[in-house]
Amino acid sequence: MRYASITDRLAHLGSGKWAVHLKAREMASKGIPVIELTIGEPDIPPDEALLNEASRAMKAGRTRYSNGRGEPRVVEALVEKYGRRQAGIGEGNILCFPGTQTALFAVMLGLVEGGDAVLVCDPLYATYEGVIAATGAAMVPVPLRAQKGFHLQAEDLEQAVTPESRVLLLNTPHNPTGATLTRDELTAIGEVCIRHDLWIVCDEVYEDLIFNGDFASPFDLPDLTDRTIVVSSISKSHAAPGFRSGWAIGPEEFCTRLLAVSETMLFGGQPFIADMTAKALTEEFDTAERMRALYARRAALIMDRLDGHTALRPMMPEAGMFLLIDVGASGLDGTGFADRLLEEAEVAVMPGASFGDQAADYIRLSLTVPDEVLAEAVDRIAAFADKLENDEGTQKWAS
Repeated sequence: MRYASITDRLAHLGSGKWAVHLKAREMASKGIPVIELTIGEPDIPPDEALLNEASRAMKAGRTRYSNGRGEPRVVEALVEKYGRRQAGIGEGNILCFPGTQTALFAVMLGLVEGGDAVLVCDPLYATYEGVIAATGAAMVPVPLRAQKGFHLQAEDLEQAVTPESRVLLLNTPHNPTGATLTRDELTAIGEVCIRHDLWIVCDEVYEDLIFNGDFASPFDLPDLTDRTIVVSSISKSHAAPGFRSGWAIGPEEFCTRLLAVSETMLFGGQPFIADMTAKALTEEFDTAERMRALYARRAALIMDRLDGHTALRPMMPEAGMFLLIDVGASGLDGTGFADRLLEEAEVAVMPGASFGDQAADYIRLSLTVPDEVLAEAVDRIAAFADKLENDEGTQKWAS
């Protein structure tokens, strides 16, 4: 039987990147006490008021078909949210989707195809490569350098641009590094995008999880608004990843064109989830504030616990729910370290290679477990690294 070429383009870009996570889940199902630090799933529940609203809406009959753009209440809430950031935002600038991932997939379908290129910061979120490959476009990595705090440099972007480049895919605050771009950095990056007539697609799902400082977006810069499309959701901000409620915000002409794509894919989301989302966006909840405090404290815990360790170099994130550790000095790359750590110390972390070549010597830890569990995991990681050093020293002595 014959298959479409998309199945070949995506054949190696699915769950393979999460192999360590899947193996850890399998081990846990057999009763092995694995400490799981792999995926970014908030460890606090959504606010009870949001759960009650979803339940109320379902019982009130809000379970019928919706429309392609989004339920009026949530569209109105998004107009209010983004209208505070940029004047002139109306319902024509809004499209609702089930989660950031779906929004990003649809947006990319609307912007690029075979023969085009998408510039992406490396390290990158694990699904970006597949989203781009699905369109037929080529992914062009732009290196984020550790010595620059993994902040995208305008000159590095300039060097990566080719005649085929159509889109810069940004993620700020950034997963997996936690780096958060400043307004000045975005202005310099934007100048490159203007010069080369690039769209900017900005994944802002961690907007509310910045530990210190202010959030900045290309969408908020007047010279960049007309070429910027924001994708986001309530998954992180309101600890509601399972509700799959997201959106895309962009120029009205773009949203009008993409509406047909969205309607072909989905023809609307779930009204009861839209009602919950509208409540989340229009009322005050302390969910993000609580998570910020938790994750900043846990990141500091890791930094303190590994202070001075010769083989492990943690990097303090500026936002988000992850922390990177450079394990290159251990003698293993991130993949080898993560594989053996799971087998020998029963701690599951993500290998950096799942996020691009620039992270190959890193592992990524999730900060979404209780402090005492995280402390135990970090102690196991340190002990495992010490064992590697001792084993290497023994081998050198024996030789």
